[in-house]
Amino acid sequence: MIKLYGSPLCPDCRECKVNFDRHEIAYEEIDITASMKNLKAFLKLRDTLSMFDPCRQNGSVGIPAIQREDGSVTLDWEGFLAERNLPVVYREERPACRIDGTGC
Repeated sequence: MIKLYGSPLCPDCRECKVNFDRHEIAYEEIDITASMKNLKAFLKLRDTLSMFDPCRQNGSVGIPAIQREDGSVTLDWEGFLAERNLPVVYREERPACRIDGTGC
């Protein structure tokens, strides 16, 4: 099953979750702010995968992060939908959660 790492504090994560729910995409939600176990599971991915290098360098967290059934990870939830020919059906009008307003 797909794992969706994120936080309800993150507007990008909320958008992703609503879109997944509306498209009836099955996933396991892993709220990285809910428990130390969840945070450590996410940090294990973030600390070992080079795809998170830009996140570590620019100060973003790197969520939402989607771990596919095959273990591969993407930070592009919109691209994940596009791979399945599904449109983005929900957008929050809000600033992003990074200090410079460009993402989470």
